[in-house]
Amino acid sequence: MSELTKRKNAPEGLKKHIIAGALKTFAEFGMQGARLEQVYQQIRQHETGLNLAAMEPELAMVRLVEANFDYHVAHPDFMRLVCSENLLRGRYISQSAQIKTLNRSALDVLDDILTRGQQQRLFIEEVQTIDVHRLISSICVHHVFNRYTFNALFSPDNSEEESIRPNRQLAVTATLRYIRK
Repeated sequence: MSELTKRKNAPEGLKKHIIAGALKTFAEFGMQGARLEQVYQQIRQHETGLNLAAMEPELAMVRLVEANFDYHVAHPDFMRLVCSENLLRGRYISQSAQIKTLNRSALDVLDDILTRGQQQRLFIEEVQTIDVHRLISSICVHHVFNRYTFNALFSPDNSEEESIRPNRQLAVTATLRYIRK
């Protein structure tokens, strides 16, 4: 089968390939003219596809944390974009109402899980959705940005692959301990 035929028959794969290429390019050369809305929309669609509303709150939280961690590990170029945008003091992201709406939907998903867990008396009432989001993101981002130095300094005999599983579990455990009654 020719490459052209394969591409015509796999539009979703091609779309993902294009987005991955765009992420890498934007991460390498900066944000000018980039349409980050598309990247954030892809992330939110992935979260929606998990069907977290149908799960028990604690399992939904575990799956959400795992999915976020896995996404960060699989998309380090996205993280480079976020880092670049922070270095630019939010110059481009602050101009996009769409990104704010897309990110609000991430908080809505998380808030739904927390609310259901609080109603079932599994999670503490005092916890703020934004703080849980910050906790999850901080562990995911730390793993992606510091994996090489951390492994070199503290686990020189471990490969990057060997650090993923325990750090993923750390994100889950820390989140559950933070929100549980």
